[in-house]
Formats: sequence, C-alpha cells, structure tokens
Amino acid sequence: MTQAQTAAPAVDESLKALLDEPLIPLPESGRSAHQAGLLAEARSVEAAEGPDAYWAWVAKRLRWIKPWTRVREGGFGDARWFVDGTLNICDNCVDRHAEDPRTAQRLALIWETETGQTRTMTYLELREAVVRCANGLKSLGIGAGDVVALYLPNLPETLVAIHACHRIGAVYTVLFSGFAPDAAALRLQASRARVVFTTDTSPRRGKTVQLLDNIRRAREQAPGVEQVIVVNRGGTALRDGETDYETLLAAQSTDCPCAPVEANAPAFLMFTSGTESKPKGIVHTTAGFLLGSWANVQWQIGLEDDDIYWCATDVGWLTFPIHAIVGGPAHAATLLWYEGSIDFPDRERFYQIAARHKVTRILTAPTVLRMLRATGDEAVRRNPLPELRMISVQGEPLDGESFRWASKTLGRGDLPIINGYGQTETGSTWTYPVAGVDDIKAGSCGRPVPGHCCEIVDEAGQPVADGVKGTLVLTAPFPTLASTIWDDHERYLKTYFQRFPGRYFTADEAVRDQDGHLWVLGRADDVINVAAHRISTMEIESIAAAQSGVADAAVVGVNDAVKGTVPAAFLCLRPGEDVARVTAAVRKAVDAGIGGIARLEKVYICPALPKTRAGKTMRRLLREAAETGMVKGDTTGLDDPGTIDGVLAAVRSAA
Repeated sequence: MTQAQTAAPAVDESLKALLDEPLIPLPESGRSAHQAGLLAEARSVEAAEGPDAYWAWVAKRLRWIKPWTRVREGGFGDARWFVDGTLNICDNCVDRHAEDPRTAQRLALIWETETGQTRTMTYLELREAVVRCANGLKSLGIGAGDVVALYLPNLPETLVAIHACHRIGAVYTVLFSGFAPDAAALRLQASRARVVFTTDTSPRRGKTVQLLDNIRRAREQAPGVEQVIVVNRGGTALRDGETDYETLLAAQSTDCPCAPVEANAPAFLMFTSGTESKPKGIVHTTAGFLLGSWANVQWQIGLEDDDIYWCATDVGWLTFPIHAIVGGPAHAATLLWYEGSIDFPDRERFYQIAARHKVTRILTAPTVLRMLRATGDEAVRRNPLPELRMISVQGEPLDGESFRWASKTLGRGDLPIINGYGQTETGSTWTYPVAGVDDIKAGSCGRPVPGHCCEIVDEAGQPVADGVKGTLVLTAPFPTLASTIWDDHERYLKTYFQRFPGRYFTADEAVRDQDGHLWVLGRADDVINVAAHRISTMEIESIAAAQSGVADAAVVGVNDAVKGTVPAAFLCLRPGEDVARVTAAVRKAVDAGIGGIARLEKVYICPALPKTRAGKTMRRLLREAAETGMVKGDTTGLDDPGTIDGVLAAVRSAA
C-alpha cells in the first residue's frame, strides 16, 4: 500500500463518550451581540493578516507610552514583541480608569475575609494607594528590574503592592502563602528578591496562620532580602529589617508617574515545581502578559459594565494574576476578592459569598463544581443565585456530569459553563468557547481563540486525525507565552522546544472531535502502562466521575509487581449514597467504557480529596497513600491538611 493509500488511524473507542458529546446552544439570554461583533472583527484581522496582526489589534486597545515599530522579531525561544515600544501595566489597569469620570468612582475591589470583615476600593482610591506604595518601594531603594516578593493571601494590599511594582518597573513574584519556610526560602533565593511583602497573620479554616513567623525563618536562608513590609493586622511587634505597611504608605507623596517600561522587560516570575529539584521561575513580559490577560478576560469571561466578577482562586495560582490583578482591571472590572477557604465552616459558604455580593460571573477550578455538587441540591435551593450569568473553570479536566449538574442547577437553570485550558507557561488560557458567542460541549475546551495555533501530534511529531489522541503542541508564537526561565534560558529551550522543534511542547495529551472542539486529557506523564497498554488516568477518571452518586473522583497509577502499573480510584460520594452500589457501578462503567485492561485495582471511598487552595487535586499524595499507606511528601500546598486523614483511613479500610 502506498503512503497515499494508508488508512487513517482508527478513532480511539475509549474516548467515544467524549467524542459523541453534542453541541449545546447558548441560551439567548447568554448571547452578546457586542461580543460577537468584536470577535468577528478580531477573527477577520487574523484571517487576513495572520496571528501577529491580531495581537497588534489587541495592543491598540491599550495605552502605550511610546509606540512600537515592529510587532515581532524572532520565533519560539527568542521572540521579541512590540519592538521599541514602551508602556506600563499599572497605567493601563489603574490610571486609565482613575482618570476617566465614568470609572473613577467605580468599585475596583470588593474584599471579604473568612472572619466576615469587608472593605471596598474605587479605582481613584486604588490609584492613590498604589502611588504611595510605589514611592514607599522607591524610598527603600527599589527600582526598575529589582525583584519584590509577595508572601500574601488575597488581601487588598496584594493588589496595591503588585501594581506599585508595575508602576516603577520592578519585577514581582508571588509566593504561595501556604508554603512552609523552606519552600519560601528556596524561591526567595532563586528570584534574588530584595523586598518581601507579607502579613503577620491570616485566617484559614478557623485557624490563624502565622505568615510573618514563616518569613522570619525563611530569611535565615535568604540573606538577599533587605526588608520585609508587613501588613500588620494583629499589632505584632516588628523587628529590625521589618517595616509597617501603613506607616510606610502614610509617609509618601501622591505623586509618582508611571515609568515607561520596555515591552519585553520582565513583569513577574511565577515559580512552578516541575520534575527537577530546582523550581522553574517562569518569566512573563510586560506587554505580553498585559495583552494576553486583556484578551483572556475579554473572550473567556465577556465582562459587562454592571458585572461583579469573582475569581474564586488563590493569588498563588497564575489564574488570579491573569484575571483578578491584570486582566480584570484592564477592563475596569469590579472584582470580588475572598480571603479564606470557600468551604469553611461548611460548603454553603461559597453560595453565601456569591449571593451577598450579587456576583454575576465566576472563575474557579472544576473541583469546586464537584464540591458544590457533593453538597447537594438542597444547598442550592437555600442559596439561589439569580444574578449569576456564567461560570468559567480551568486548571483540571472538567467531567461532563459536573458540567451538566452546574448548568442545570445553578443560576437560572441554563447557566453557560466555559471550560478553558492553558498553562503557567502560556500565560493565559487559549482554547475555550468564547463567552457570549460560541456553543458549548459538556467538558470540552472549545476551539483555540484568536492569536493561537495548535496541532495534536503523534510520537514522531506528525499530526493525527480527528478522534485520535496525541500530544498537544502550539505551532505559532504569541506574546503571552513565557519568554524564558529565570537565570536558565537553556533549560527553557530544552524543556519546551526540544521535543518538537519549531513548536511549543505542552506535555499534555488531547483529542479533537469532528466539530473541532479540543478535549485535553491531562498530562502525558499521567498516562500509565498497564501490561504494555498506554491508558490515560484522566479517561478513567472522567468515566468514574460521571456515575450516579459520585461527587468527586481522582484516578492514579500505582506500582504493581505483575502489570507494572494499575489504576486506583479515590471517590467522594454524594450524601446518602450506598457505597457498595456506587463502587460496583464505577467498576462496571470503567470496564465497559475502556475495557478490562483499565479495570480498577482498588476503589477507595473518602470524605474529601486533598486539594490545593487553587482547587487542584494533589494526585501525587493519593498515589503515595495508595502505594505506601502513608503520606510523607510535601503537603504545604494543601488547603485542608485534614483531608489526608480521610484518605489514609480509606486506604487502610480497603487493605
């Protein structure tokens, strides 16, 4: 048979349920003629002149100090965008709106903490606080290119401090406030941070977290830190090298022009753990991150002037800087920030927060939908959300059952659920149904939005047919893609561009259906080999989560002396469900959906899965529990450490 006669690969039958999902038309109430017109304009520019022209179209919607001369130089690994141009992120996110009579008195921020305290801040008030903070940083010797770390929860001061860094051209990095001192110290060392913002205490799940104590211990390993600026909520006595935030700002003037920042200058670092011992400091640039965040919020959320937008995640997850620090403010949004756990003292807290502040749009992780589903429909009836217009999720694959439950149960009963996909390195989500325009499928990531081009390829780098899973790669540069790894450009090139030269390697598996929708199946390294058969744990997980009675599910591969690796499922059940019935149904569904080769070796029933504050399931801890009966790995990222006890009890009872 000649190459031209070679049959196309067969559609992967294990993905049949995904590939057969029907298109769900948006309800008329969810459609936006303005959004549709803007999207048509953007797509026509890209169709006529290419992705770079689209990004120039985005750039013209923002304010520049000095215009660029060329949109792009170079390609993957060495691209420079908007050459010779200068701008300032703070100018675009704060000053533009404070200067505009239509938005100066608009609420930029509504803040609530777990203890019930609330504060608000208009764009005019935000600008004054940012200017004072910027001058405070300058008084400490901080200037363009210096690194400032934030070891803070979702506080108003976090928004102020980050835009103060933007204002003077300093580089900021967010340290997840759940990090232990050693983990924080490692990132302070790697970033070369000169100043750290923190708070003395923060409430979390009814307890008081001593953040300043952690930073004091971290500084013992990070001598480069010259000063700690403390949001002193409890009146803690400060030491040498520590400055009270309020005192610092009160001493400053309200005059500090926005510095012109070169388009490709670093704006911030986001450290990821990766598979190597040294965290990767992902670098995002000034123009690239601003443009990408503006576009991300425009297409994924579709804000309107009267919206109250809640990004229900933690500042330590990149989603929060994209939407709640840069992208939302770039649109003059009114943002809700919440400090604390959204399921404490009970899981109805999420509904109560959204109802109290009349939230219209929410972005969160899929696991939050599963948490709400597990709480039961009665909780929804007790806490109706008539103002809610849409929910968007990202960070993990979204199972169809959680999609359908949320869409039919929340809001008015026909709620659009936008599922997006992106990575820390891509700087934004880049494939999803456009809010207010595109029809949806339960759990799909829609189609790539303007400015992004992708392929799904096999091991040899050749594109695969629709219906066949492969590795997802991006085929054209875009400005929001990370520019490098801090202090290690060779690692950047090797990690992301060596596997498939000329393309960006996501390390995620995906499949495209007959309608062009992408289904991201999870990390390629989450594919397990069972008796020489490659199976994605996400495929099994999706089937398990779809079964009646299952509220949340996670599937991991565990070592087996005979088969090499076998799948094990951790399930959380909805209230009142029969354990034996649900367990049998899940086992049967996995066998029927994928085959006996994917048969679950163990099924563990536990009250809750271990999650990060961003809502992502910590599967490595589940794998460790299943294999060893213990959890000794790093748990500093856990939202609720008590979930580990439930997991270990489930493992012991199934032994």
